[in-house]
Parts: sequence; structure tokens; C-alpha cells
Amino acid sequence: MHRQRSSRRARVTAATAALAAATLTAGPVAGPAGADTAAADVVAVDFGQRTGPVHGGATGMLYGLSDPGVPGDSLVAGARPRTVAQKAPDGDQHPNGDALKIADGFLSAGGEEIVVYMQDVYSKWPYENLGIDDYLAKVDAMVRKVVTERPQDKDRFVWVPFNEPDWIWYQNWAQLKQKFFSDWKAVVERIRSIDPGARIVGPNEASYNPGRLRDFLTWAKDNTCGAKSCLPDIMAWHELSRGSLADYRGHYEDYRQMERDLGVGPLPINIDEYGNRRDMSVPGQMIQWITMFEDTKVDADMAFWTYAGNLSDHAVRTRQGNGAWWLLKWYADLTGQTVKVTPPQPNVPDTVQALAAVDPSVRRGTVLVGGGAAPVRLDVSGLDSAVFGTQVDVVVSKTTWTGYEGDAVQPPVVAATRTTLRGGTLQVNLPGGDVMAAYRVTIVPSSGGAPAADAPWSVSVEAESATLTSAQAYGKDTTADPQIYATSGKRDVGSMNKAGSAVTFPVTVPRDGRYRLGIFQGANKAPGRHALFVDGTLDQIVQYSADLGWTYRGRTDVEVELTAGTHELSLRTSADGTTLLPGSDVTLDKFDLTEITGPERAAYPADEARLSGGAGMTREGKGAAVTLGGGARATFFAAVSENGYYDLTFSYKAAGAGDLDVRVDGRRIAGVRATRPGEAASRARVYLPTGVSVIEVGGPAGLRLRGLTTVRAEEADAAAYRVEAEQARRAGTARVVTVPATSGSNASAGAYVGDVGNGAGNTLTLTRPSGFGPGEYVLVAHYANADRNTGHPYNTDVISRFLDITETGGATARGVFRHSYAWDNFWSQATPLTLTTASGALVLGNTTAYAPNLDRFELAPLVLEVDNTAK
Repeated sequence: MHRQRSSRRARVTAATAALAAATLTAGPVAGPAGADTAAADVVAVDFGQRTGPVHGGATGMLYGLSDPGVPGDSLVAGARPRTVAQKAPDGDQHPNGDALKIADGFLSAGGEEIVVYMQDVYSKWPYENLGIDDYLAKVDAMVRKVVTERPQDKDRFVWVPFNEPDWIWYQNWAQLKQKFFSDWKAVVERIRSIDPGARIVGPNEASYNPGRLRDFLTWAKDNTCGAKSCLPDIMAWHELSRGSLADYRGHYEDYRQMERDLGVGPLPINIDEYGNRRDMSVPGQMIQWITMFEDTKVDADMAFWTYAGNLSDHAVRTRQGNGAWWLLKWYADLTGQTVKVTPPQPNVPDTVQALAAVDPSVRRGTVLVGGGAAPVRLDVSGLDSAVFGTQVDVVVSKTTWTGYEGDAVQPPVVAATRTTLRGGTLQVNLPGGDVMAAYRVTIVPSSGGAPAADAPWSVSVEAESATLTSAQAYGKDTTADPQIYATSGKRDVGSMNKAGSAVTFPVTVPRDGRYRLGIFQGANKAPGRHALFVDGTLDQIVQYSADLGWTYRGRTDVEVELTAGTHELSLRTSADGTTLLPGSDVTLDKFDLTEITGPERAAYPADEARLSGGAGMTREGKGAAVTLGGGARATFFAAVSENGYYDLTFSYKAAGAGDLDVRVDGRRIAGVRATRPGEAASRARVYLPTGVSVIEVGGPAGLRLRGLTTVRAEEADAAAYRVEAEQARRAGTARVVTVPATSGSNASAGAYVGDVGNGAGNTLTLTRPSGFGPGEYVLVAHYANADRNTGHPYNTDVISRFLDITETGGATARGVFRHSYAWDNFWSQATPLTLTTASGALVLGNTTAYAPNLDRFELAPLVLEVDNTAK
């Protein structure tokens, strides 16, 4: 959920009553092997035993993408799924997710294969069976369309003739086995008659069925489908239960033995649906699945339980990732070879699991670990002195659950140390207690200054452990039922529907200052409000965004100012104890209180960069650096918590003067230049939308890029032009809607503009202010869109809306606006604009369909200044 800035910051004094204080577990430590850690889960990592190239296929997704730009190209590029499974071109199963429409964005973000669910051409679930002839006609049309529209990369589309045939169309195997063989042959032959090189995926059953699978492979290897074997090119089945965490490796080994028995394969495998609702968005759960699939070097696609276009519950709004998105990104960052990892219980669900990789070319080892409640001790061995030297820097970062709709910025470094290796061994101790978290441990040769932790002081409190008044705690046991959505502590607090309802809890803070209160909550498809009291006094009204439901958790952040000591915080449904606030029946799950130590800042050292085009890595002198020159590039994924201007500072050592090629989401930032040889830095003040931006850096030969920092420059936001939608010039059906007092809406100034679009004349026109001439801009629209289809048994078929932004006398850009759960629930969405006229007005509309509801706008120059003498 978007970070809400508090409307007021009241200084309060410590409460006089003695209140219990929550504490933060101390961070992990690293040192030579041999120390003993009591009651720890021990994970052995042997960097001396390589297990094959990093495959990176475990984080594909089914319907993870919905429309061009949703959930955001930067999120897709950061997670870098190898495969996505999407619906057939022009399919009716869901309103979006068409394989052809998402192809450009997916492939440009580094994707490899689009798995086409061909039966999703049908509208009903389970699929209506209108006979094989009806289906063949549809198969013909969809394959011809791909071949015609994508001749240059049609090989990137792979075809699933039947989805879950073991319970749809062919459930009774004894009676329908031969029918399935006949229909498989007919469909595969039809595909290959249009595209002889097409690759086939199957049989794609809902679970691993060895008896059916052996029958199918035995038949397929002895028969031809279009002058080729009827065998699929890619083997696929689904792993969709908690038990899969125990059984998958056995299924994999059984299948590989079956291939050997039958003399087929080995075929590449795609487990093209996996996981449960409770797993998605939770780093400590996702690490368990990722580890299994990377160990066996298969592709795997996360299941589609909620709605299309949110990276299988890892994307927040557009461009924003939640805590588990960072785990996907860390996994996508792995390069080189995986190494042997031995967890304490490799095939036991909901226990600590890990994977690790070493890349000698950059002299880096990485361990990803999580999933257990106990402390973890990594016993690391095989650290070759030729790669790591004798002294290493160990950096531990932590990502934890932030809710499905709770955004996460760069994970903090919770521990860092410099230590001497003994015989290539090392111990790293990680704290227990956060079963929903995952950790990244990087090990590199020491260079430059010693690394340091940067995590701010923070404490967490479960809502159910607070004092409840006219409210009730509810159990959410995701172990017993993995198909319910994740909940911190497996309990939450609901029935907040009376004027006296309250959740009250104590906190003890170490210093005077500002603190961010992160409220994990669920608002049921409507925005809402609570009153935050501090030490019995009203501090502020908390504005909640709508969510998908009471258990599809979001997070809202507000700021409070506290003095050192103990305080009582209370979230109440009424500010006066009598009148319910609008939309106050909101569930509460957990509270995170985090110290704010200054302007928002993040550091992305060289080891955070993805390297391409021949970029290398050096580790000497002042520390690690990416070597640039020619086509070499370093790419960073920088996350910010709010729209606005940020200072992007690039530190480097230059061999001589020369231009840096800096691009932010593909837009070049001109003027960044090394002016002389030696250590230097350049700063660009750039407007960044909330969420993740892709920052790509190239440079002249010999330039060594040490890293990137981003620092919020809130004072520069005055350079942006702001206007309420109702103040813009309306035409046609566009109308002002006043929000009723009974609504919990976050509409600015209590009104918005609706009925824009669905005809050429139904528009809003924004006049450009003086000084906003030709150049690069960002237009942020605060919008609401609750459009959706209804009737699917479990998927929420949300529909994106589009806004065409036309510069009078110039070009038109199209903005995409994903579902925001309620028509009066406004989120921000940024659209890049290149303006070419001196003052041409911006006309907003959509000739063919309705645009979203529009609340207000900011038009901001992309770059305010560049300083090549930064320190």
C-alpha cells in the first residue's frame, strides 16, 4: 500500500504508566568457523562443490502480466522471469493477459518463453467442451495469428494443447485415455501444420500422475504428430499443494527415471503452476519453492490465484514491489554456478531452505536463505583463496513480508563484517523469529572501507497481542489451509465496526524524533479511515486505501513524532468516541514502528549492479567497481517510496574526461560527465515515480563505477506543476463528482472528474504553465479504476483502463491504469511525456473506451539539474 504522509506531526511526551516494550532481535554476526550457536538450524554451504550453471527459472508466473505496462516494465525486468504462462490470443477465459499483447514488454525485460494456455480461449471454467472440431478451429486461428504477427520471434511462444486434462475433459482415464491420445495428436498436428518448428508443452496435468504420465509417454514416443514424435518438447505438470514442498523432488526423480525406463528425453521441464495463496508475497515461503526448482534446474510458474497483472501477488500497484519481489530480484541477480547446499530438513514444508551461487568472474558468493522460525547458522566452506583471498567482506540483507499490497524499498543491510578466512571456511549467524523473512548473504574479497549495517531501529507488534476494545482476534492458520491469504502471526483483528472499537499497544522508542508507523491492514474493496491516538490524544486521521478484501493485506505508513521512552498508540474507529469514521471496518494485522533518520536515502554499490555488454568487476583501492567502456553497462533497480525529485549521485574513478550514458527507465539523462581523471562523482536531480526505476549506466573506456546513491530532494518538488482535475477544462460527458461525506475516499479536495473518454469529445484539457516548454516530463495522474468482469469461480478479473495524453500540436502518449479496487480509491500513476511544442495544452481522453476517474495531476520536468562536481 502506498506510503501515506501524515497530515500533522504532534510532539508527545512519554506515558506515565509502566508499559511493556517490544524489542528488536539483535542482528547476525559472521566470523571464522568453529563457534557454537545454540538451538540454531544449521545450513551447510560448500562453495567448492558446483552443481551447474544458475538456471534462474523458478520465478515464472501464470498471468503475471495483464496489459502492456502492467505491472510495470521495471518490476518485470527486476524479477526477470524466464517464462510466463498467458492466455491464448483473443481468448475469453480472462479479460486480459493475452500472450501477444504482453509479449513486447516481457521479452524486452529479459524473458525467454511465453507459455500459451490454448484452452483459455474458452470463457467458462472449467472449460466448456464443445467438441474437438470446435477446439481445432480455435487452435488454427490462434497459431496463425502468432505466426503472422510475430514471425521474427514465434519460436518464443510455446503451446499447451490441454490444461489440467486429468480433471477437465479427460478425467476418467480408463474410459478417455484413447480419446486423449487422439485429441492430442489432432491438436499437435494442427499446430505443426501451421508452424512446423512449434514447441509443444504437456501433458500439463493438475498434479503429478505417474500412471497416466507413463501411459502417455509410452504412446507418444511410438507415434508421430505431423512428421515428428508426439512427445512434447517440454514436460509440464502442476505442484499446487503444501505437500509439494515435501514431494516435488521425489516427483522429479521419479519422472527422470521414467524417461530412462522408456528411452525418452531428458526433456526440459516447466512446472507451470505452483504454490498456494499463503506462499505468494511471503519471502520465507517463496524461498522454499525457489530452492527446489533451482536445485533441479527446471522452469516453474507461480500459480494464478488472485488477478492478472500483479506478478502472482508480488507487485504493488504499478512499479512497486512488495517484500517478496526483492527475493525474486535477488534470485534473478544470481550469476555463475550454483553450489551444494544442505539444509537441516530438505523435504519438510515450512522449514529453513537455501540456495547459493558463486561467480568467479566477479569474485562473489551469494546465499539466499529463509523460511524457518529458529536462528540459522550458515556453515560455509570451499571459499577458494584464488577467488576470495584470505579476508572477506560479508554483507547480510533482509527482506520480509510487507503484505500483498505493501510496498518495499531497498532491503536494509542488517549486518556486515570483515573477517579472515580459516581454511576457506566461515560461519554466519542469522537471527530467528521472523518466519516470513528471507536473507541474502554476499561474500566478496575485502577491499575499500569495511562494510557496515544500515538498518534503522525498528520494532514490530502483532495486532492480536494488543489490547482489544470492541474488536475480535481471528485465526488464519495457513498451515492447516494454505489457500487462505498470508497473515502475520496467523491471526488478525477484525470486527472493528463499533464507535468504541480500538486496538491499543505500547512502544518504547530509543530517541526523540520521527518514526514511521506501518499499519498492516485490509480494507474490503473500499477506502477507509481510523483515528490514531498517541498517549490518549488524537494525533491524526489515518487514510487507508481500498484492498481486494479484509485478508488481502496492504500496509499504510504514517509518521509520528515521539520523545524517547514509552508511549501508548491506539487505532480507533472514531475520533470522538461516538461517530464512526467512514469505512472504519478495517482488519488490522501487525504494526511496524521504524525510526526515520533523515531524508530517504539508498545506496547501490557496485555489487548491486547487473552487468552486461562486457562490463567487469574490480576489487582494489577504494573498493568494488564496475569497469565500463564501449557497450558495457551497469544496471541498478532503485526503489523510492513516493513521487518526487531525488538526487542520483554516481561515484566513479575516471581514466579521463568523457560522457556517462545514464538512462532512467530508458530515458537519457544528458550532461552527466567525468570532467577529469581520478575519483569523482556526478549528481543528477531527477523526478522518480513511486516504486522501482531501472537506472542504466555506461561510460567511457577505463571508467570504474563505484555505485549509485539516491537521496530524496523534497524541496525540489516545488518545480512540479499541480492541478486538481476539476480545475481543468472539461468537454463532452466529463463531469465533476463530489465525494459524499459518508465515503472514506482519499479524493483530493473532496471531488474528482468522471466519465472521461468513450468518445472523442469527452476530454480534460490541462494548460501548460509558463516555462514548461519542449523537453522530457513526467505526468502523474491520481486515478481510480474498479472495472472488472464477474463470474469466475476464484480469479478476480480486473480490467485496466487507458488514458491518451495528446500534446496539442505534438504527439500522443498512452497511460495504463490498473485496477484500484474502488471507484473513489485514488492511486498515482506516472506516464513519461516528451513534449515538442512551446506551450501546447495536454488533452486527456480515450476515443474508444472510458478512461479512469481522475482526481489530480502533477506535471514535472524529468531533470532539474546536473552537477559534475558532486562530492
